[in-house]
Amino acid sequence: MGYSPNLRNKYNDEIVPALKEKFSYTSVMQVPKLEKIILSQGVGKATTDKKLVENALKEMSMIAGQKAFATLSKKDVSNFKLRKGMPVGAKVTLRNDKMYEFLERFLRVSLPRTRDFRGIKNKLDGRGNYNVGIKEQIMFPEIDIDKIPNITGMDITFVTSANTDEEGFELLKNFGFPFKK
Repeated sequence: MGYSPNLRNKYNDEIVPALKEKFSYTSVMQVPKLEKIILSQGVGKATTDKKLVENALKEMSMIAGQKAFATLSKKDVSNFKLRKGMPVGAKVTLRNDKMYEFLERFLRVSLPRTRDFRGIKNKLDGRGNYNVGIKEQIMFPEIDIDKIPNITGMDITFVTSANTDEEGFELLKNFGFPFKK
């Protein structure tokens, strides 16, 4: 018997039966699940300073627990001195155990550390997925505030297999997302 994250066990033991009963699914396979978590960060001043992308990659790797990769620009924009193929951000996709570990750290450690935290918006994207924007990456305990050159934000996308917003909302609420009332 190997290691299994706490939220994976909670999903299997508590969330699946609760959702199966609420939405009257006939099979366990119909119950929506969290498929992946995508962390992405755009670095606006990357055209003038290449170190900003390197710092973003390093910070994203520390936060996610796996190596981040640079996102590249898709086209030329002369007003921004941007060329096609230049690195302009960082991105990480988490699945399986790393996804559940990040989710637990995010819900139990990082969100409560946010200043004046009163919950997150309960607006999903229409297909059961949820996006949240973070203004400061220093809310994560892996980031040492003294060692970062500048404070940046990031976007976190929670991709579920839910067909509707109602199913996705119930799944995320059962995981412990602190939605506003």
